[in-house]
Amino acid sequence: PPAHSRNDWIGPPDKHSNLRPVIFYVPPKESPLERRLREARQEAQACDQHFWARHNCAFRQEKEEFIYSRLKAKGLEMRDETGQKATLNAEEMADFYKDFLSKNFRKHMQYNRDWYKRNFTITFLMGQVALARALRWLRWKKKNVGN
Repeated sequence: PPAHSRNDWIGPPDKHSNLRPVIFYVPPKESPLERRLREARQEAQACDQHFWARHNCAFRQEKEEFIYSRLKAKGLEMRDETGQKATLNAEEMADFYKDFLSKNFRKHMQYNRDWYKRNFTITFLMGQVALARALRWLRWKKKNVGN
């Protein structure tokens, strides 16, 4: 982002996680509380990035293996005679999706629990930052009205 920017910048989706990375704005006079909030947001982003990159990689790999095994069982190759990639029908793929979700249920539950904890912390910090800014503004207003 340009040096004069005063906003967070959101990038294009990551090719592994499909999440859009954020470059967080760091104000010149960032308070310790504001820094904690920004760092919590950065940590949450890093955790999400790591989880979904691993998850999506495993998903793609297992999907390819599933398709290969089903096509092989039918006596088919990965590509048809025209060179097009062979596919399975929706019902066959539904079997894969159901199995994949069932197999990864615990991982998803743990991810959801961690996600809620991180986001509750972020929300709490955002409330503290908003309150601190409001009090700072009121003190400034009171000081300047008296002059």
